[in-house]
Amino acid sequence: MSTTTTDIARRVHNHAWKLDPIIRSLLDTDFYKLLMLQMIWRLYPDVDATFSLINRTTSVRLADEIDEGELRDQLDHARSISLSKKEMIWLAGNTFYGRKQIFDPEFLAWLENFRLPEYELSKRDGQYELKFHGRWTDTTMWEIPALAIVNELRSRAAMKGLGPFSLDVLYARAKAKVWSKVERLRTVPDIRISDFGTRRRHSHLWQRWCVEALKEGIGQSFTGTSNVKIAMDTDLEALGTNAHELPMVVAALAESDEELRRAPYKVLRDWNTLYGGNLLIVLPDSFGTAAFLRDAPEWVADWTGFRPDSAPVIEGGEKIIEWWKSKGRDPREKLIIFSDGLDVETIINTFHHFEGRVRMAFGWGTNLTNDFQGCAPDHIDGLGAISLVCKVASANGRPAVKLSDNPEKATGDPAELKRYLRIFGQEDRVRQPVKV
Repeated sequence: MSTTTTDIARRVHNHAWKLDPIIRSLLDTDFYKLLMLQMIWRLYPDVDATFSLINRTTSVRLADEIDEGELRDQLDHARSISLSKKEMIWLAGNTFYGRKQIFDPEFLAWLENFRLPEYELSKRDGQYELKFHGRWTDTTMWEIPALAIVNELRSRAAMKGLGPFSLDVLYARAKAKVWSKVERLRTVPDIRISDFGTRRRHSHLWQRWCVEALKEGIGQSFTGTSNVKIAMDTDLEALGTNAHELPMVVAALAESDEELRRAPYKVLRDWNTLYGGNLLIVLPDSFGTAAFLRDAPEWVADWTGFRPDSAPVIEGGEKIIEWWKSKGRDPREKLIIFSDGLDVETIINTFHHFEGRVRMAFGWGTNLTNDFQGCAPDHIDGLGAISLVCKVASANGRPAVKLSDNPEKATGDPAELKRYLRIFGQEDRVRQPVKV
């Protein structure tokens, strides 16, 4: 049933299941996870990697808000799921980024039997310590379901005391809020928006509602969703490229400082052995965008575009455009995908700032799928979005590091962080608050 006809408030208040599963399909993940997984499976099948949940909003004590038994039930349920025959047929037969059979038949044969591996869960200082150890091919797939489970359990806990009418008002206000954003985006007909909101969504039902609202509300300006399951169910494009974990792991495996310095470009070469065209998108900020651009080989300028993720939006875009110009490339033929903490104001202002100078796309995340601020009829805690991430912590026993353009987003062992800063430098790293 389409969620445009689903009464979300009634569903939240009156479910008839012993367990209302948050994750019902392994395709309820972001598309970039599958693209990266194929690369990991092919090129790094013997690498071990540990992922850890990190709550950057430390003022929110997740272990006090979310029941441990409910969390374990949801994690255990996710581990019981495998891909259905229908899902496998869709992955094998669908066209992604204009290319049929983007997934190797041998990879799909392996994926058909895939299940999420074991997890470790404990409490410490009001926070959950949730970790995933094992082969990189296995643990990488926990990132999105783990984030979706924790975020939705927090939403459910916040709404637990609300009656049916209060819930109805809550969702009516939230829908009106989304629609007001849609109406503002309609005023910019050439804009390109996609849904990147799986990781920190309010709920799986709510993300689906938001996607269908955008599909109807802005028409051709809505280009698709990063959520593979929603893309399959709604006949939308599944969108996504790659994430920080690739350079983080390859850097952790480096045997020397020089090998470490070249790690970001080795990742791009690895990626290009499998993918091309519009999938040739550079994520430059794992160890600082300035360092990446300073040392980048000439061939990087021939890639389709960049996705700046942690630099200030306008400043980050300007630096990339200037770099293309310095390499003799025409930025008007290139693509920048903006996706970090976007709200409607930022999207529209950024579009107008760069209009005519570069091709643009906007991956809209938390502010689309988890903006309930001011919607609750009574003052309740727990509905505000938090900055929750699940990052690779180590590879083959070696600590993994992310520097980021924003030091507030840096992760890793302090000694290794110092080493990475010595190699890559501090240039253009700007500390700014992390909201989501």
